[in-house]
Amino acid sequence: MEIKVSNTVCTLIPRFSIGVIEYDGVKIGASPQMLKGRLQFFQESIYFDLLEKNVTDLKGIKEWREIFRKTGKDPNRYRHSAEALYRRVKKQNYLQSVHSAIDLNNFFSLQYQLPIGVYDRDKINGEVQIKLGKESEEYLGLNGRSNNLANLIVSADDHGPFGSPFVDSERTLVTEATTNAMQIIYLRPSEPRENQEKMTKSLMDMFTQIHGGNGTYKVITC
Repeated sequence: MEIKVSNTVCTLIPRFSIGVIEYDGVKIGASPQMLKGRLQFFQESIYFDLLEKNVTDLKGIKEWREIFRKTGKDPNRYRHSAEALYRRVKKQNYLQSVHSAIDLNNFFSLQYQLPIGVYDRDKINGEVQIKLGKESEEYLGLNGRSNNLANLIVSADDHGPFGSPFVDSERTLVTEATTNAMQIIYLRPSEPRENQEKMTKSLMDMFTQIHGGNGTYKVITC
């Protein structure tokens, strides 16, 4: 699948980077106990760690807040998805298991302090562009609300935006019927390319270990 980053995003955020993983023939279902256990234990560890610090002190959270600020979004009103997860954990509102793909996505998002989107690739049409949302653009998000996308970084196909490091749309939601999927990892621009590659491959390897199928990955940088 062809994926391009717009010149506007590259101008505002030099070294903007995403990891893109495409999967074929995966089988999504209830999470194995190993994943459920790791996700629960990790959330408990984060909770105790956050007793002595603020969510916004964390490097990954802080860097993506600054990216939102650069695109014209107030990070105090529009919190990127990794920050939203951390704030839930800080309140001991721990994430409950949904299914294996969502649970793994949340685990890696917490581990690396990064927004990560997972999408049903068969619901994506045409070339994907990473761009800034327009005032006129909106979609029904996984938060159950209609979300205006102005000045948010979004992923868009021929039918319009479907994903964002803020919240993803319902249109491309991954379900247990999904067999072909795609993940977009919104990497930290400050991270060395070698680390970005290792992180992306690590996520792919664990995803295919749990779901079977085949995966290919690449890192796209401005």
